Amino acid sequence: MKSCYQEQSSNHLRVLSDDQCRRLIAAAMEVLERTGVTYLDDEAVDRMKNAGCYVDGRRVRIPFRLVEKALNSVPRKVTLCNSRTGQRVMEMEGGNAYFGTGSDTPNFIDPYTQNRIKASRKTVGMATKCIDALPNLDFVMSLGIVQDVHQLVYDRYQFEAMVLNTSKPIVITAIDEPGYGDIIKMCEIIAGGEEELRSHPFLTLYAEPISPLQHPNDSARKLMLAAKKGLPVVYTPCIMAGGTVPATLAGAMANGLAESLSGLVLNQVTAEGSPFIMGGVFTVMDMQTTIFSYGSPEFDLMMAALADIHHFLDIPMFGTCGCTDAKVVDEQALIEGAMSILLTAQSGANLNHDVGYIEHGNTASLEYLTICDDLIGIARKIVSGINVNADTLALDVIDQVGPGGHFLGEEHTMRHFREETWYPRLFQRQIYENWAAEGFKTLFDKANDKVIDILENYEPEPLPKDVQQKIKDIIAAAESKLNK
Repeated sequence: MKSCYQEQSSNHLRVLSDDQCRRLIAAAMEVLERTGVTYLDDEAVDRMKNAGCYVDGRRVRIPFRLVEKALNSVPRKVTLCNSRTGQRVMEMEGGNAYFGTGSDTPNFIDPYTQNRIKASRKTVGMATKCIDALPNLDFVMSLGIVQDVHQLVYDRYQFEAMVLNTSKPIVITAIDEPGYGDIIKMCEIIAGGEEELRSHPFLTLYAEPISPLQHPNDSARKLMLAAKKGLPVVYTPCIMAGGTVPATLAGAMANGLAESLSGLVLNQVTAEGSPFIMGGVFTVMDMQTTIFSYGSPEFDLMMAALADIHHFLDIPMFGTCGCTDAKVVDEQALIEGAMSILLTAQSGANLNHDVGYIEHGNTASLEYLTICDDLIGIARKIVSGINVNADTLALDVIDQVGPGGHFLGEEHTMRHFREETWYPRLFQRQIYENWAAEGFKTLFDKANDKVIDILENYEPEPLPKDVQQKIKDIIAAAESKLNK
């Protein structure tokens, strides 16, 4: 045995040094104590004041000690479960990287016609079915905003469309506190009770501040309800360098981090020890087009740097990848998606969303989602590194085969080739003649075939009929209140 020998290392990325992480965190804390943030909810303001913040109307300045106290009380690990079995399937800590879709795109590319249509209950169900079937996607966001129901209750329908079509963990959005409350009720029915859901959560809420440095009423109330229920919550600034935050990447990150930390403090003063996932969508405003860019190199750079900060703080992180500014699934889409997925896997962000987004978050494509599933497989293979030990060095096998031999018939090969080699589901590796014989299909063609096959032949594990009916009853009760 070799002393102090590390058997396996991984291929990881780091953008910031520890000193840079400290400086950015200190800058964010100075923003909170010097400039402060605005909470637009009365209960939130009262809670922050009672905790020891300096309050002037709705402007709240947060002293360093409260941020440090929140950082000490927040759990270092958040677990999400399978909704059908309760099995713990996502352990968000350290560099564990999980991947899933984004939510609430207004448009959807119909895989049967390739027309760009409005998202609906049907399209969210289609997307969720595909996510459930694809092996490298770990969790579900709606990949569409339901628009064919009353918009004051669309969030309940959106959750129903997801939970009926997947057993994977779900990241939800909610219109407001009552909407989130109704979704929690549905989840408690599925889990078997309030305590069962708390101990084996299969959902987390996604909520946002408004940059710069504002917490809307609904976001604050959802943050507090998550804490009261003991359920995990994602709080994610979506910043645009040069637009809603400073143009410099360091200034943009300090501002965004201040927003995350002020959400964390509210969550923790409501209930210490509540599970909380920090993170963000940190990108630039493209000054030529004014878009919120999902494909810029600054986006990838800031998200990788944000992962460094979260590793430094040892708090689970919500990341972003597998998305593009391209309007269709073309070369630009694949380049931007591949780069962001690989950099995210290497940086070790935990809960990584927006896979399947095209058109800078305005449209969902199931073909792009399916191609990205293969890209995630590639990225995971790369970051797994190379295992170097006596068995994998294979010196006895090399000696046995000798010069001029081959290894195809060796037991060692049969034992190892599957675990050592990544095999694509869509990417082409056959010889030209075989590819031609199969119809000259492009990567997009194969992805479309895969999507259609899933939609027509794959069946997710169903919920019991009585549970399905109770979910419908909660939606119907919410809808009935609109008519009063």
